[in-house]
Amino acid sequence: MKRTLAILLTLTMLTVTACGGGSSSPAETTAAAGAESAKTQSAEAENAETQSAEAENAETKANETENAETAAAQSITYPVTVTDQIGREVTIEKEPETLVSGYYISTSLLIALGLKDRLTGIETKAGSRNIYHLSAPEIIGLPSVGTAKEFDLEGCAALEPDLIVLPAKLKDVIPSLEELGLTVIAVNPEDKALLEEAVTLLGTATNTMDRAASLLAFHDEQLEPLTAALSGTDQPTVCLTGNSSFLSVAGPAMYQNSLIEQAAGVNAASDITEDYWADISYEQLLAWNPDYIILAADAEYSVDSVLQDENLRGCKAVDNGNVYQFPNAIEAWDSPVPSSILGSMWLASVLHGDTYPEDNWKQAAADYYETFYSFTPDLDNLYTDAE
Repeated sequence: MKRTLAILLTLTMLTVTACGGGSSSPAETTAAAGAESAKTQSAEAENAETQSAEAENAETKANETENAETAAAQSITYPVTVTDQIGREVTIEKEPETLVSGYYISTSLLIALGLKDRLTGIETKAGSRNIYHLSAPEIIGLPSVGTAKEFDLEGCAALEPDLIVLPAKLKDVIPSLEELGLTVIAVNPEDKALLEEAVTLLGTATNTMDRAASLLAFHDEQLEPLTAALSGTDQPTVCLTGNSSFLSVAGPAMYQNSLIEQAAGVNAASDITEDYWADISYEQLLAWNPDYIILAADAEYSVDSVLQDENLRGCKAVDNGNVYQFPNAIEAWDSPVPSSILGSMWLASVLHGDTYPEDNWKQAAADYYETFYSFTPDLDNLYTDAE
């Protein structure tokens, strides 16, 4: 009987529904409301998706506009006036097609900016620079314009370059070059800020600001994770020694000091007041008693000669075997070259190997030289001479 009533009730509901008459049951109302709600939600989702796509398109267009504006801003219009690193305002009438560099740091920077084909003269001893052999061997045979001590004024003038780049130490020869109608800018990349300024200066002067911006970005991209990785680590004392002797050290005013600090070290020679390499005694080195002694890349002495020096017995760095040399097979990362952030990264792997493994700087070095110098470095052979 119950089943019969249920069947009759069901048939009645179907009939009413088919005829479209009468009021809906609670179940039907709920089902209908659910369907309508689902339909509304679907429409809202579709609208949200459309809005998201529109927002994405707007963002893409904004980025494209920003990139176009950045590219336009980085494209130099000549004549352009720059202030060089000895404070001179220099007007460059047209984009330089021929360049002379009297300084290895500016030569290396010009190569990194993609300008090796514009070089017509470079500094003396170019053949001793491994980075030239690796990235631009064709420039090694270019005419030499001398050194900071013996600059070849006549030889430089004879090349008639559109732009001459000299170190600040050669500022006294600039008036003579200008009297001959030549355009000269001076660079002085003796600390981190000045190096970055030199990159921007040469990028502006040669219309290569896009490349200059990439160089500066590389430095920042490496420094941020380096700093984060070393945060909170102990900071050992480091004595960074010069080319001619380990009793010649870099004080806080030198570029090398920033390399030590970025590697989470403390410069043992922090009380030195000289702004160049300072000569010290054995007694002074022993009094500092550094945790590490780090030799310059171009040191004329060896790690073994320091470790075996009887006068250094009792020095922690020597007693613990913590004497190392900056790599020199590619270029001197302990000098203010564009790649010097790699020097801090290498040094961090020496001072904090457990926290900062060498694979970090090796990957960065490979990326850097492949991007800016167009060669793949041999990072398993870091020294030109066996120690």
